[in-house]
Amino acid sequence: MEQQSLAGKVAFITGAARGQGRSHAVELARRGARILALDICEDIASVPYALATQSDLDQTVAEVEAVGGEIVAVQGDVRETADVAAAVDRCVEAFGVPDIVVANAGINLQRGQEPDAQVAFIDTIMVNLVGVWNTVHAIAPLMVERDQGGSIVLISSTNGLTGRGGDGSGAATGYTASKHGVVGIMRSLMIWLAPHGIRINTIHPAGVPTAMVSHAEMQAWFAGNPAGHTMGNALPVPMLDPIDISRAVLYLVEESGRHITGITLPVDAGFTGK
Repeated sequence: MEQQSLAGKVAFITGAARGQGRSHAVELARRGARILALDICEDIASVPYALATQSDLDQTVAEVEAVGGEIVAVQGDVRETADVAAAVDRCVEAFGVPDIVVANAGINLQRGQEPDAQVAFIDTIMVNLVGVWNTVHAIAPLMVERDQGGSIVLISSTNGLTGRGGDGSGAATGYTASKHGVVGIMRSLMIWLAPHGIRINTIHPAGVPTAMVSHAEMQAWFAGNPAGHTMGNALPVPMLDPIDISRAVLYLVEESGRHITGITLPVDAGFTGK
């Protein structure tokens, strides 16, 4: 059995129905955290791949429970403040104020042929940046009021540290802008949260083989942008696994990260160093 290093803690995770979000939920639960899992569980018209479903969210529940964890799963859209507020209320009702927040929900609209650059840009910003703001804005004041510290992890991207991938499209520009913006949220809120013992950091993964990446439209974009895509790692690994990102989350939220705040942590197989 894993050491229950997070026993008694509550973790609020967005985009938790599959991929990295599911991995974060399972690994935090494995160490004793109780999980509030939020996911939209429906498609967004501009996104060129199917988003998670209720069945996916149910699978996250099953996997968390399989490692002995407690979980409440909520369907909701991080773009909508009312949905986020309802999920936070459900978390507080079931488990209490979150000790850990993992703002993981995100989309990437890059594709071979972009139908509407403006829509792609705005939709990406709304999920990846406004969604992160909505999540943190709904929970951080409760953490401050509770006065027991905590840890907030915002999942950015290697595109939050570099400009690679920019091809002038609304999707590529929106993705890079949104992931840089997440760093701005972190750095701004760190100043406010630090005196309350609340740490906030960003993680910057290179490519991970989730549904966001492993679909035909993204492969078409890769084919047209061989020098700019995000799989050009320095280490001889084509992509990272979700567990690699989850281990970084654990590092930041557990005792190992107790004095770490305001950092941008690449988990990128050397991508940003090239």
